[in-house]
Amino acid sequence: MSSKKRPPPLHYLHIHTHHLSLHMCFFSFSHTDRQLRHIKTGEPFVFNAREDLHRWNQKRYEALGEIITQYVYELLEKKCNMTKAILPVDPTDDEPTSFIYLSPDALSNPSKLLVLIQGSGVVRAGQWARRLIINQDLDSGTQIPFITRAMEEGYSVMVLNPNENYLEVEKPSKSSPLPSPTDPLDEPAEKRERKDDKEGKKKREFYEKYRNPQKETETERIPIRENGSSEEHVLYVWDHFVSKAAAKNVFIVAHSYGGLSFVELMNQREMQVKNRLCAVALTDSAHNIWLQETSKGTQDWMQQHCCNWVSSPEPLDTPLDPMLPDCPRVSAGTERHELTSWMSFNSIFSFFSDVLAAKEDEEAEETSNIVTTRSSSLKNKHQDL
Repeated sequence: MSSKKRPPPLHYLHIHTHHLSLHMCFFSFSHTDRQLRHIKTGEPFVFNAREDLHRWNQKRYEALGEIITQYVYELLEKKCNMTKAILPVDPTDDEPTSFIYLSPDALSNPSKLLVLIQGSGVVRAGQWARRLIINQDLDSGTQIPFITRAMEEGYSVMVLNPNENYLEVEKPSKSSPLPSPTDPLDEPAEKRERKDDKEGKKKREFYEKYRNPQKETETERIPIRENGSSEEHVLYVWDHFVSKAAAKNVFIVAHSYGGLSFVELMNQREMQVKNRLCAVALTDSAHNIWLQETSKGTQDWMQQHCCNWVSSPEPLDTPLDPMLPDCPRVSAGTERHELTSWMSFNSIFSFFSDVLAAKEDEEAEETSNIVTTRSSSLKNKHQDL
């Protein structure tokens, strides 16, 4: 009998993760440094809990990631007082849906609206990077600091969910043929040996599944109507929410692929975007004005209203050479792509404040000029009389 240790069971990882909590997995976020730690040992999360079982470690990490997604939703609702808005806005009873998060005044705030767009991947509403949430802290990996700061400064907020594009369902299993009624003892010895070899191979493959990640079941994806991609999602939210918001000044923070989706929005709704947006902060944006075939007008507008904080060894806010003639590039003060949003946090809000102040000064000057012109016109008319 082999003394080889049997892999730990994976059954608990297949429980619907929205029924689990961090505490049930023996983890919680520290109140002091906001880091994920083991409840009993106080140690941070370690991916290779079992060095010889890559698949088990990966499944454990994915399960924890799903639980954290639900935990962040809870923070958005309870800490930030945000509510879900279902997408599409007119769902049928049997179609898959997604959602975004809105602050209570998202559509009614007459002054300022902040729209947050994450990058691609497993992250969902309220997250910049799952890796940062698990391995660093909540503040760097989630959008919570952006939301709370924005609310403190009088912004309403919309949190987009561009990666929730489909419902994944398991394909019906193919029916297996009925077993042969033949008694195994009646089978020729050679046939029994072949069958034993086959059974042995199945067992080896079963245990190998724990060590090499692979899909256990075949699934199919049912796309969410008009939200089947990040680009579609951003366009849909613009048409059904942002364009209907009362805010005079709209601001966007878009990370990585979110920047590409924003540029695609400009391609589709150029005049609307120019009329509504005040400023856009990109963080290590994945957009490309050549590949996305943006107009000269869009490129000129981006030069004036956008700034891209990119991964770089240079100090924070150091101007960098432009790669393309679209928008200024400055250092995010880090070489880690996933950290660019958090590292440029204060700079982004300063950028928004400066742009808004300049806009208000310009509007005040225009109003003053109109009043002066009218006054002068009335004076001349009086003198003529």
